[in-house]
Amino acid sequence: MIKRIAQTAGFTGLLAALLLTLLQSFWVSPLILQAETFEKSEPVAQVHEHTAGVAAHTHDAEAWEPEDGWQRVVSTTGGNLVVAVGFALMLAGLYTLRAPTKTSQGLLWGLAGYATFVLAPTLGLPPELPGTAAADLASRQTWWIGTAASTAVGLALIVFSRQWLMKLLGVAILAVPHVIGAPQPEVHSMLAPQALEAQFKIASQLTNVAFWLALGLISAWLFRRKSDGQYHA
Repeated sequence: MIKRIAQTAGFTGLLAALLLTLLQSFWVSPLILQAETFEKSEPVAQVHEHTAGVAAHTHDAEAWEPEDGWQRVVSTTGGNLVVAVGFALMLAGLYTLRAPTKTSQGLLWGLAGYATFVLAPTLGLPPELPGTAAADLASRQTWWIGTAASTAVGLALIVFSRQWLMKLLGVAILAVPHVIGAPQPEVHSMLAPQALEAQFKIASQLTNVAFWLALGLISAWLFRRKSDGQYHA
């Protein structure tokens, strides 16, 4: 069983990470590069330095970051691979508790993962371009983790519970972090144009949808394939 989970997660994570990197390279990364030109331009940099204290958005000038080109692509691919394998391990582990009877059911698991780790958190903390003011990092991380956890629990109660009371409890749990509200900066400021930010939000959501659908579909197919192979043995 452990071998099946590891193999499913490894192959799924690799394929999903490559897909995500490809989509990001052609759609998301160009938008980030455009935003960085506003952040690094000298007039904007002076304004940004003046407002950094209240906006809680600072940068370490000496911090290493990958250069444009192959370094950025390799760095992005490596990060995507770690994340994709981790999420694929989670899905494969869940399949041992409730195995998909059809490969297409992996799409539903993928949508659940997208709702849990992307859609729900971004309702309060949307993806940000470089040069966008943000609240305290620890507060944002705490809210993000709490939102993802409550979304996972809420969806599980809604989908798997047979009692209406428990389903209603699931709905309430889904709403809790959004009633509390995500932490926000004292001053909302953004260096990039609003049109660029809107494109970035759309691109981020759609690439994540594609990533999670691929993750769910491939993992379900591989898990069922390994399971069928064991049965035939």
